[in-house]
Amino acid sequence: MTRKHHHFKGAEVSCCVKYFLFGFNIIFWLLGAAFLAIGLWAWAEKFSVFLGLIFFLELTAGILAFVFKDWIKDQLNFFINNNVKAYRDDIDLQNLIDFAQEYWSCCGAHGPDDWNLNIYFNCTDKNPSRERCGVPFSCCVKDPAEDVINTQCGYDVRLQGELNRQKYIYTKGCVGQFEKWLQDNLIIVAGIFVGIALLQIFGICLAQNLVSDVKAVKANW
Repeated sequence: MTRKHHHFKGAEVSCCVKYFLFGFNIIFWLLGAAFLAIGLWAWAEKFSVFLGLIFFLELTAGILAFVFKDWIKDQLNFFINNNVKAYRDDIDLQNLIDFAQEYWSCCGAHGPDDWNLNIYFNCTDKNPSRERCGVPFSCCVKDPAEDVINTQCGYDVRLQGELNRQKYIYTKGCVGQFEKWLQDNLIIVAGIFVGIALLQIFGICLAQNLVSDVKAVKANW
């Protein structure tokens, strides 16, 4: 009994590393509930492998985003135009488009006329909708003096000329505005990704250290 006890004391799992690693990974679990089940499985089976896989996928995504930026731009344009068509079909989708147009001060994928793709906003003579030749209220330039949102501010606005439109609605497309936002915040976005990557590498090192400690303890049982 004494001999076994002596060998067990010779190799122990560091409590500091163990609990620090546990707390470190809690931060990543909070980033999305979808990772919770996978995280629990990975923690029990191969934790360092799981973190390494996430890091590799993020690195790959970053490289592909740089190499295929034109393709990503086309896909973003396709995504926005498809959602413009279905604007009134899904309230969650509608809220997403409204948020994007308000946040980036834009209208449509490339401009307000993209709303011709929607059956309620298109300018065809056969369109009986009151929103004909208009845009959603999220395209409207906000008046700071207004406390209540005017949901009819975009009615008939596309019947006017380009110069008059600019007084009432955003005339830049969301694809271009999103690109501009990325360029303006490139350092911040890159810094966030680099920070996350460094944290993940640190987590991989801690996980490997914990695995080594566990193996050392098992070897002395």
